[in-house]
Amino acid sequence: MCLIAWNWQPASRHPLLLIANRDEYYARPTLPLHWWHDAPILAGRDLQAGGTWLGISRTGRLAALTNHRDPASVR
Repeated sequence: MCLIAWNWQPASRHPLLLIANRDEYYARPTLPLHWWHDAPILAGRDLQAGGTWLGISRTGRLAALTNHRDPASVR
């Protein structure tokens, strides 16, 4: 199960604390955290689909994605 948790305290020294995991597909090829050449984001990259699961822009916009599975498809 993928999880994301955060603590937002704008007045603190570290306004955003974020923890996340990506444990659904261990064998899926990825690149580690890096600045992308083709998009203005800092993120890991999913080499199979070309996207990411967690990233931030230079201006501080954050995006995060977890998996959603249809319960009817789980056996």
